[in-house]
Amino acid sequence: MVIVMDCLFCKIISGEIPSSKVYEDESVYAFLDIAPSSIGHTLIMPKKHIENFNEMSPEDAASFFKSVNKIAKGVEKGVSADGSNIGLNNGTVAGQEVPHVHIHLIPRYESDGGGGMKSIVHTNPETDNLDEIAARIKDAF
Repeated sequence: MVIVMDCLFCKIISGEIPSSKVYEDESVYAFLDIAPSSIGHTLIMPKKHIENFNEMSPEDAASFFKSVNKIAKGVEKGVSADGSNIGLNNGTVAGQEVPHVHIHLIPRYESDGGGGMKSIVHTNPETDNLDEIAARIKDAF
């Protein structure tokens, strides 16, 4: 496992910086956000230092999301949430503040007044070229 000691999240994972841990296994660490969007807002990250989600191997990504699924169920049950948003900011332009892959699991409640994922950004792009965009994306694989 790679730990980068100048990384805030690596310091939390190693115990150098305290956290309110909610889950840990051999490859994942999860703790409560100190600036939560809602009660139970949890940050979930791989223990291995990986800065960008696109750098994760398919195997690491699959294992990571298996843990995210388990943690989401526990968090929602633990704080009696009605649902949750599961988000990953990938790169600084997307709002990633710490260069270590992490998921924001934000419990949601019927009366919280928050929005869905489209409330983050909605640029109203043209839609008359969807087939062209789909072809460009397919070609990128």
